[in-house]
Amino acid sequence: MRSKAVGPALAVLFFVNVLNYYDRQALAALAEPLRHQFALSDAQLGGLSTVFIVLYAVTGLPLGRLSDTWSRRRLLAIGVAVWAGLTGLGALAASYALLAASRLGVGIGEAVCAPAATSWIGDLVPATRRARAMAGFMMAVPVGVMLSGAITGPVAQAHGWRIALAVAAAPALILAPALLGLREPARGPGGPPHGLGATAPLALLRIPGLAWISASGAILNFALYSFSSFLPALLTRYHGLAVGQAGVWSGVGSGAAGILGAVAAGAWGDRAILHRANGRLLLAAGASLAAAPLAAFAIHMPAGSAATTLALLMPAYGLLQMYYGLVYAAINDIVPSNARGSAMAVYLLVTYLGGAAFGPLLTGMLSDRLARHAAGAAAVTEAAKAIGLHEAMYVVPALAVVLAVVLWGGARAMREKSPPRSVQPL
Repeated sequence: MRSKAVGPALAVLFFVNVLNYYDRQALAALAEPLRHQFALSDAQLGGLSTVFIVLYAVTGLPLGRLSDTWSRRRLLAIGVAVWAGLTGLGALAASYALLAASRLGVGIGEAVCAPAATSWIGDLVPATRRARAMAGFMMAVPVGVMLSGAITGPVAQAHGWRIALAVAAAPALILAPALLGLREPARGPGGPPHGLGATAPLALLRIPGLAWISASGAILNFALYSFSSFLPALLTRYHGLAVGQAGVWSGVGSGAAGILGAVAAGAWGDRAILHRANGRLLLAAGASLAAAPLAAFAIHMPAGSAATTLALLMPAYGLLQMYYGLVYAAINDIVPSNARGSAMAVYLLVTYLGGAAFGPLLTGMLSDRLARHAAGAAAVTEAAKAIGLHEAMYVVPALAVVLAVVLWGGARAMREKSPPRSVQPL
């Protein structure tokens, strides 16, 4: 693909991923209105993420294989239409069950995005620029979260949560046609790998380092999905902010920190690969380890300390967001072009079923348990629920330490063995 066509393609893919995370995180900004509307527990709130993620992970495998053999452009356009349409239909939900059902459809649509888009980018740019391209694409995570919080919360406060979900669906009317107007790059060469041959997708985990990388994704997403799902509620319940304020503060703070983290990952990641084949994973491990004490101190702040909490928590979030640009580039480094969609789908299967699917649910269950403990023999009050959620959020810094260890293990695996260059078509 000619270089002048690279920029528009990367821009459209970026905005598609922004909408991906905007719609995915929309319910986080609506956690408190939904809790009161349907009389939900924190476990039920976390369960909305779980039903989405389980279907997202399972359907990702066939969709990942499809992205290796069919038009990624058309696949992405269909995915955008499906997930945005179901986000909009969620505004009509009259019960918790119907809202959860709409999230199942959102999960199917969004399962297209990462395998097809990262495979596309892997063929669009050379390896020496891959960390910057992947970091730019994954900068959509903090931008999408920022916009979702900064727009969804205030819209919900002014017009209700149903209008907020309808607004979240609208950008698909522009993005789906924009995707269909792009040209795809040619796929890179493929052939039999060292010791793999034609294999089922899960056998790709035998590629040196990929199993460690997949495990790291499970840990990261357990932490970040818990963080994103409950941060607005923490600011509202424990630190006393209004729903609109909590959405704006958490959204803008996460967005700014995540953007800085993505920029750093792109710049440093492409330098690191020039010196060490596993340099990107080592850099991600160091960033995760640095995030842990910042997050721990932030959560330790007393009630009413929203500004100080965010001032400490956002740099930790930015350091953890460096993961995406660095690790997604590393996946493309070790997996050949004709298997990147399948490899990303396998990675996401492990990542989401192993961590993200249960992060919000288990954190919510822990919050409920700690709230009952805080209440003692008395009825569980809003004050007890605030204490329970506050204490449950310590899972984030604890998992950041575990993440650093696993990324270091992946870096060792990459160092000890040379990655295969190609894979038989699946």
